[in-house]
Formats: sequence, structure tokens, C-alpha cells
Amino acid sequence: MTMFAARMQDFRQRLANAGIDVALITDDDNVYYLTGYYDYLHMEFGRPTILVVPRDGDSLLITPTIDLNAALSAAQVDRIAAWNDGMGDEWRTELPGAVKNAARIAIEPNHMPPVVRAYVDDLVEASNLTNVTPILADMRMIKSKEELQLARHAGQVATAMMAAGRKAIGDGVPEYEVALATSQAGTRKAAELLADHYSDANMSPNTHFLQIMASGDNITKTHHRATTRIMRRGEPVFLCFCGMTNFHRFKLGFDRTFWIGEIADKSQAAVYEVAVASQKAALEALRPGVTAESVHAAYAEVIQGAGYEYPFRCGRATGFSFLESPQLVTGDTTILQPGMVLAVDGSVSVKTFRAQVGDSFIITQTGWEPLTKHSKAIEDVIL
Repeated sequence: MTMFAARMQDFRQRLANAGIDVALITDDDNVYYLTGYYDYLHMEFGRPTILVVPRDGDSLLITPTIDLNAALSAAQVDRIAAWNDGMGDEWRTELPGAVKNAARIAIEPNHMPPVVRAYVDDLVEASNLTNVTPILADMRMIKSKEELQLARHAGQVATAMMAAGRKAIGDGVPEYEVALATSQAGTRKAAELLADHYSDANMSPNTHFLQIMASGDNITKTHHRATTRIMRRGEPVFLCFCGMTNFHRFKLGFDRTFWIGEIADKSQAAVYEVAVASQKAALEALRPGVTAESVHAAYAEVIQGAGYEYPFRCGRATGFSFLESPQLVTGDTTILQPGMVLAVDGSVSVKTFRAQVGDSFIITQTGWEPLTKHSKAIEDVIL
């Protein structure tokens, strides 16, 4: 049985256990997780793709005709129904029959395109609808052996990008040159790994996310993208690969703060050391059997204890989505378990500066395994 077939079987059983007759899956990452189908035209082009999974009976993929060949080559489903722009009822054609005899229909309320949700609401009584997201989130929390291999390889891609970015940073260098260097390094490492370990010839090695980075006075802009700004000696530079680390569709988090030549504003060093200490506290708390929020609490205690404001979440689970369950934040009482993959940050923000370090980890039987690697010692981040 293939990985996708095993997931589909597990999903059907969970639907049955929950008393759900049919699920309508519209989140791109969940469609991939259950079927292996990816890189089709998404809702940005006005083209819904819907996976119909009954607890008994054939699975059905509804997807645009323009992507039929991709679906036929990748989607592990029982039946594919292609629809074309402006012909008949388009993607709506199959849905009435799919839900006709179902008493309980599960949808993804936060991931269903409004146009599809409006049609489903007209088609199905509200009392017959339920939320399938918790079932899929629970399925995806503990990674399989195959997924953990992807995570480790994604870590190698991220580490290659960070090394290239570090090397490209310098006095007189525009930010976009750093982005070019990281993209090339990540693509080459991904291509190497795909050739050596994987057989999917259609999986692209190319990085495909705008580089998150900031330098100088822009350092407080958390998700600033690379620009034509010229970096100068003494300035801080922040590199983030939380979007670009996307190997074989598996995502990780990875961040570092650097300085060029020296730390011109000496007060920044103390802020940075607290950020590093906050991640260290989180990692000391990170292990199986503890709650997700307890890791955040350990991180937040260091930051607030040093006199800084209450921070954003310490981290999040990743996988085939950028954000999965659980989150390392107050209120998430999920018990951490071996096989989870988590991005764990340390961060401090003040009016004119912010420092952040972040890495990704696999939860093991006794603690954690690092996936991303780059020194956080202050002498190693002054370039």
C-alpha cells in the first residue's frame, strides 16, 4: 500500500468513527496529503479543486480540465471528474450526487473558498454540516518515517540557504543579492537530494518564496522582503527561511540575526543575547509529554524577566503546511509527542531593533533532534 493510500484508509476510518458520511476537502495541502496531487491551478485563478471522500465508496477528485493530465499522473483517487470553464455547471456538477444520501457532511470551514461554501450552504442543511479540520490536523501531527526523511532533507536545504546568505551579506551589497544567493543554494541542494533519494521527476527543486530579510533601520519589520537597499558595515541583518524552506512540499522554520563587520549600536548585543536565551529556555522545556503552551511559557518568562514585552508565539508545528497543529502558544494544551516537527523561536523586539533566532526540531522519545544548523554565538554572527 502506498503512503497516500494508507493515509486515505486511515482517514476513512476516522470519518466512520466520527459518524461522518462524506468529507469535502478543499485545502490544497490536505488534498496533497491524502492523494499526492499538487501544483494545479488554485483559487487565485478562480478554479476550485475539491476532493470528495466518502467513508464508504469511491473517492472523487473534482479538478479543472486544464490540469487533468497532472491529476491523472499524480492523484491517487478512485475517480477524477474534470470540469471546464463555462461548460455546464462546472465544478458544481458532481457535488449534488456526492452528498445526496449523506446525513453528516464534513467540510473545512476555514479553508473552503467562499464561492464553494456558498454553493454547499445552498445544497446542504446547516445542521448536516460538521468540521473535518480537527480530524486531519490530528492525523498530520505525528509524522511518518517518510515525512521525517523529508524534514531532515528540508533541514539540509535550509542550512545550505543560510550558509549562502551569510556569505553574500556584506558592506555595499544590496539585499536582493542575498536573496539570489540563497535561492540558488537552496535549489541546488534540493536538486541534489531529489536526484539521490526520490523518484518523482515532476517535483521541482526551485525555491519559490520571496526572501524574508531586513537590514539597518528596517530590522524591526518582521516579514520585510529583500529590496534594492544597500547594506552597510555595523548594521544588523535578519534572514528568515520560514517560507523558502519548502523541500518536496515539506516546510520548516529557520531564522538568524547577523551584523556586518561589527555591532555599531552596542545595545543590540544585549537584546540579541536575550533572544538566544529565550530559545534556549524553550528547548530545555521541549520534550515529549509536556504541553505546547509550557514551552511557550518558558520562552516568554525569559523575555519578560529581562524587562521586555510579552512575545508572540514561541513556535508552531510544520509539515506539508506552513502552520500545523500544535502551536507553541498560551492556550494550546496539546501534549507533545515523538514524531512531531516544530519550529522554535527566540525573539525580542524593542523600538529600534529586533533580534530573532529560530530552528526546527523533531520531537524524539527523549527530547529533540535538530533539523537546522547555524551557530547562534554572537562572535559567529558578526560577519
